[in-house]
Amino acid sequence: MHCHGSEETKRNTDIRQGQWKHKRGEVKPWWGNLTDDDFDKIEGERDKLVGRIQERYGYAKDQAEAEVDRRLREYERVAP
Repeated sequence: MHCHGSEETKRNTDIRQGQWKHKRGEVKPWWGNLTDDDFDKIEGERDKLVGRIQERYGYAKDQAEAEVDRRLREYERVAP
């Protein structure tokens, strides 16, 4: 697993601190192959999101991690 230090920790913490319901509505269009049930099971946890993307899109773990990190950085730049 690639560690990106405190940036990754901050992103994981932010998602788990009650922002997941709002954030999931914003990120859902990025990953249309994920169902509402998938998003419920992810519960804002990055590792679970990476796993679901691997399953639904056939990505390698590194590719799924890079996709999640890129999208979350993108979201953080435009989020209010």
